[in-house]
Amino acid sequence: LYLLATKEQRYAQIMRLRRALFSDRTNAYITRLCTIADRSFGGFLEGKVVDSLIIGLMTYVAVLIFRIPYPALVATIVGVTNILPFFGPIIGAIPTSVIVLLTEPQKVLTLLIIIVIIQQIDGNIIGPKILGNSTGLSAFWVMFSILFFGGALGFTGMIIGVPLFGLIYWWTKIAVADRLAKKGLPTATESYRAPGGPTD
Repeated sequence: LYLLATKEQRYAQIMRLRRALFSDRTNAYITRLCTIADRSFGGFLEGKVVDSLIIGLMTYVAVLIFRIPYPALVATIVGVTNILPFFGPIIGAIPTSVIVLLTEPQKVLTLLIIIVIIQQIDGNIIGPKILGNSTGLSAFWVMFSILFFGGALGFTGMIIGVPLFGLIYWWTKIAVADRLAKKGLPTATESYRAPGGPTD
């Protein structure tokens, strides 16, 4: 709250310090990098919220169809925990299973099957599509970044992998485009396709 209330003052202080320490060219580069980072991390956060909302709604509808008790509570827990990659669905499945087990034990297996199916749809279709659109990465790069950073940094890598890779991807894309432009070469990827290769 303190930061938000004084954000203009903080911005002015940071800009004053930057102008004192760095050249105009370096400051322009820093601003460009910060803009890319903001787009990547902000887009990822927005994408995860939208993704979790969709998963919560899908869970709510499925739970209503199969008449599982406390549909709103179950859907809310599944949706909120879905924000955490990989482990989120497991964390969400445990309390919801306990809730259903205490009321209608015969429907616990049905609930777990619903959660597994929805998480498969989310992990392979919905998640990569939404996160790709919000961070500017294709579904392939979203999956790659989660697997790569998850393997390299563990749980932390799973959380920050997509926005971090988005930052690296866009920075590399801009740097390559600048280098090609300086050499007088075309910057569009389509210009470098193999002759007779696919155009899509």
